[in-house]
Amino acid sequence: MMQQDFLVELGTEELPPKSLKRLAEAFLNGVEKSLQEAGLSYAAARYYAAPRRLAVLVDALDTQQADRTQQMDGPPVQAAFDAEGKPTKAAEGFARKCGVTVAELDSSGPKLRYVQSIPGQAAAQLLPGIIDTALAALPIPKRMRWGARKTEFVRPTQWLVMLQGDAIVPGEILSQTADRSSRGHRFHHPDAVRIATPAQYAEQLRGAHVIADFAERREMIRSRVEALAAAEQGTAIMPEDLLDEVTALVEWPVPLVCSFEERFLDVPQEALISTMQDNQKYFCLLDAAGKLLPRFITVANIDSQDPAQIVSGNEKVVRPRLTDAEFFFRQDKKNPLEERNTQLANVVFQAQLGSVYDKARRVSGLARFVAGQIGGDADRAARAGLLSKCDLATEMVGEFPELQGIAGYYYALHDGEPEDVALALNEQYMPRGAGAELPSTLTGAAVALADKLDTLVGIFGIGMLPTGSKDPYALRRAALGVLRILIEKRLELDLNSAIAVAIEQYAQQISLAADLQAQVQEFVFDRLRARYEDEGIDVAVYQSVRAIGPASPLDFDQRVQAVQHFRRLPEAEALAAANKRVSNLLAKAEMEVSARIDQALLHEPAEQTLASAISEAEQAVAPLAAERQYSAALERLASLREPVDRFFDEVLVNAEDAAVRANRYALLARLRGLFLGVADISLLG
Repeated sequence: MMQQDFLVELGTEELPPKSLKRLAEAFLNGVEKSLQEAGLSYAAARYYAAPRRLAVLVDALDTQQADRTQQMDGPPVQAAFDAEGKPTKAAEGFARKCGVTVAELDSSGPKLRYVQSIPGQAAAQLLPGIIDTALAALPIPKRMRWGARKTEFVRPTQWLVMLQGDAIVPGEILSQTADRSSRGHRFHHPDAVRIATPAQYAEQLRGAHVIADFAERREMIRSRVEALAAAEQGTAIMPEDLLDEVTALVEWPVPLVCSFEERFLDVPQEALISTMQDNQKYFCLLDAAGKLLPRFITVANIDSQDPAQIVSGNEKVVRPRLTDAEFFFRQDKKNPLEERNTQLANVVFQAQLGSVYDKARRVSGLARFVAGQIGGDADRAARAGLLSKCDLATEMVGEFPELQGIAGYYYALHDGEPEDVALALNEQYMPRGAGAELPSTLTGAAVALADKLDTLVGIFGIGMLPTGSKDPYALRRAALGVLRILIEKRLELDLNSAIAVAIEQYAQQISLAADLQAQVQEFVFDRLRARYEDEGIDVAVYQSVRAIGPASPLDFDQRVQAVQHFRRLPEAEALAAANKRVSNLLAKAEMEVSARIDQALLHEPAEQTLASAISEAEQAVAPLAAERQYSAALERLASLREPVDRFFDEVLVNAEDAAVRANRYALLARLRGLFLGVADISLLG
């Protein structure tokens, strides 16, 4: 079977830059999926994407489908013919469905069967439909029409190239008739570009000032920006999303260095970076100390004979935005940050939970308690909590919402607040996402924990629990944030007590249901299950620790890590089974099980040996458990395997003598208690 390269390029008006890469990837996936469904093999496929085009190039595509057979089974032969051998209605209906007569059906097997030979079609006949289907399936939230046409696409289409080898594949898609004429750069090469073959596509467009390969264009921008930044003794800030977006804005990238007045550096650099990145799509430069340089890099879409004009134009455009940020910063500094709370008293946090100022006061009280528990400064945490929402009422955050917390940090420093109090105003929002940065100070950690716990308690208290994928108050993220801060920063906090204080802060604003405290705690600890699954820790390990209910997330994690380590020991499986057996025996005990063992009633050598081993283990494990050396404790308990196995092999627990029986249950209870000091390992079996 012959193979030829295939190219499709759809030319359009400028495509949405934030969506270009996603559209191109989806186009490629759609084409490949349809080719596979059609039974057309190929060697490789890749996409090209630029502001005015989406293209897919398929290497060595079959020019013809293979012939194939299609088999359809009908009713059983016994039901298909009557006693006289005449076809029944079932046979006639099956024949009509297949478009043949009953005589043409195969009746040699247990069922009627129709085998149809289907000749393969030429790829050229199938390709227009394949491309049309792939384009129709693109993830376009809102399609548009243009002119008098009813055709809909993300942007108006301008041309269509479809080539198989050196031949045009005839067809019409999205109101464009297939041809071999593409277009070059809008300014450098506005004339048509005649594509000779698919393999020559990228190079012919390069000659027309278009770098069609998205990845190549992206790497050109990245490497050139890095080189220009280094020449300015700086490093460029290049977030992946911004780099993708800039790549999608240009066909012939030409990065240029621009500058702005140094006086703007008095403004918080986060505000300057935000406006230059988000609004102008510039790459900002930092010096070796991480401070913003009065330089930025723009990526032009034209190789100008006078690049100074482009530089000057961009500098003129950015200046008013930086001036706005400077104005907001100066205006905000005229009033102390704390005075903003009077404005927040009129801003609703949640209709049933009061104003944003009410929340700040609750966070302040809870942060004081939390700081005392985790070793921080209670007074500073309370102060930071009181100021925590003030910057929401500033002009700067009104213009740049993403600067909440960051603006507060600068204003707090200006007001003379301690460094850790100022930092806490930003750190209260940490972590801002999965794997994101955690608070660096104990004051920041206390406020971050207090803010999240206050939200959890408040929203749970008014019954607005997250359901399914709906979580409007981001309670799952808040719970995960609490866990990450406590576990990863190794901070000790009794979650029960902290939740109780959070409930007290609300007074009569929430329903004081008897189980509210337990409900919030359970919700928080439930988030650990997914965390451990992501780390490759078996759910049984999590459940073994959850069963004993540690109140401290850090303690919970330390136990989980110890049990995970214990599972790798050769004694683990047998001891888990033994614990399960002990748990079942104790659960079915028809007496009150004592914790005291009567040595005089230990008649069998095996139970005497076990009692002695338990006593020794208790003395060895107690100090280890007290210091939370849970792995060492479980390793020590692993030595109980042999006496435990021997006990169950040689001793009848349910002895006829009631006193002996009770004593043996007491022995098992002591054994069980040893392991429960770390986790319920019976759940590992």
